[in-house]
Amino acid sequence: MAMTLALTMAVGEGQSLRAQGVAPDTAQGGTPITFEDAVQIALKQNISVAQATNAVASDAATVRGAKMSFLPNLQLSTSGSQTYGRNFSETTGDVLNRNTQSLNAGISSSVTLFNGLQNVATLHAAEKTQDAGTLDLTRAKQTAVFTVASNYLSIITAQEQLKVQQENLASLEAQEAEIKKLVDAGARAISDLYSQQAQTAAARLAVVNAQHDVELGQVDLVQTLRLDPKMSYDFVAPTVDESAATSASFNLDSLVNLAYAQRADLAAESARLDASGQAVKAANAGWWPTVSLSAGYNSSYSSAGALPFANQLDQARGGSISIGVSIPIFDRGQTSVAEQKAKVQEDDAKLALESEKQQVALEVKRAYLDFQSAGQQLAAAEAQQKASDLAVTTSQQRYQAGAGTLVELTQAQAAQVQAASAVVNARYSLVFQQALMSYYTGQLDPGHALFAAA
Repeated sequence: MAMTLALTMAVGEGQSLRAQGVAPDTAQGGTPITFEDAVQIALKQNISVAQATNAVASDAATVRGAKMSFLPNLQLSTSGSQTYGRNFSETTGDVLNRNTQSLNAGISSSVTLFNGLQNVATLHAAEKTQDAGTLDLTRAKQTAVFTVASNYLSIITAQEQLKVQQENLASLEAQEAEIKKLVDAGARAISDLYSQQAQTAAARLAVVNAQHDVELGQVDLVQTLRLDPKMSYDFVAPTVDESAATSASFNLDSLVNLAYAQRADLAAESARLDASGQAVKAANAGWWPTVSLSAGYNSSYSSAGALPFANQLDQARGGSISIGVSIPIFDRGQTSVAEQKAKVQEDDAKLALESEKQQVALEVKRAYLDFQSAGQQLAAAEAQQKASDLAVTTSQQRYQAGAGTLVELTQAQAAQVQAASAVVNARYSLVFQQALMSYYTGQLDPGHALFAAA
C-alpha cells in the first residue's frame, strides 16, 4: 500500500541564499532556512554530489570521444627545406655554389572501416559507464536529502524533548510554591521543601541540557550544509505528518522487490557490469584484422625548377586513395593480456553487483524490523505515559490529603517525565524509520520535500 511521509514546510519568510541558498535576515538575528532551502543548499554544496556531477561530465566527454572515433580524420601537412652544395656547369665548366629551397604541402584523411567492432564495443562501454555515473549522481542526491531530513528530525526531536523538560520544570515550580505554603502553615516539614527545591533545580539543569542538545543539532545541520559556522542561522522546523508513520504498514517481500527495481546504486552496478562486458568485446577485437581507408592530395615546389612557384604547384599536384588491411600475427601477447584483464574486471563487476544486491536486501530488512520495533515502542511508551499520568494525579491527591509522602510523589513525577520523553523518542523514531524506508527502497525524490514508501 502506497504511503507518503511529507515533510511540509511551515509558512515562513525564508529567502534564497546568495552564495549558499538563503539571504541574511539581520532583523531576526539569524538567517532563516527552511527545509526546502536546506535541501537546495545540500544539493548545491554537498561534496559527494559535486564529485558525482563531475564524474557524469567526464563520462559524457568519454562518450563523445568514442563517437568521434567513427569519423575520418583530416590532416594538413607542410614541410620546407634549404639545400646547400655545389653544382658543376657543363656549359661553362665551372663549379658553382648553389642553394636550393623546396616546399611540400598536402592534405590527408583516413577512416577505420573495420577493427573487429572494437570502436562499437568501446562506445557501448562508455555509454553504460555514463549511465552508471548518472545513477550514482541520483543516489548521491538522495543521500544528501536524506541526511538533511535526518538532521531536521533530530532537531525536532530535541525541541520536543526541550518542551517536555520545560513543562516538567513549570510543574515542579508550581508544586514547590504549594509545598512552601504548606510548610509555612506548618502542615509539612521543612525537609519536604528542601527536597522539592532540589528536584526543581535538577529540572532546571535538564532544561539547560535539552537546550544544549537543540543547539548541537543545529550545529550538525550547519556542518551537513557546509554553511559558515561564524554566522547565525534560524532553522525553520517543518511540520511532520506523524499520522502517516503511525498508520503505515509494510510487506517485507514487496519492499525488497521494490528496492531491487528502484535503487539507483544497484542499477549503477548493473550498468557497470554491462560496461565491463563491452570492455571484454573490445579486448577480443584485437584478434581481428583492421581495415582502413586513406586518401591524400599534395603538391611541391623547388627553386631549382625553371617554372614559377604557382606553375610548379599546379603541375606537381596529385592525389591517392588506398585501402589498408592489417592482420595481427604476433603482438607480444598484448591482446591476450588485455582480454584477460577485461574478464577479471567483468568478474569483479559481477561480484560487486551480487554484494550490492545482498546489501540492499539487508538494509531493507533491517529498516523493516526497525520500523516494526519503533511502532511497538511507541505503543508501549504511550501506555507508560498514560499510566504515569494517572500515578502522578493519584500521588498528588494523596500528598495533598496527607496520606502520601513527597518521596512517592517525586518518584511518580520522575516516571512521568521519563514516559513523556520516551513517547517523544518513540514517535520521531517511527517517523525516521519510515523516512529511512523510502531511502532504502530508492523512492526518495531529491526534487521534492516528501518521502514516498510502498
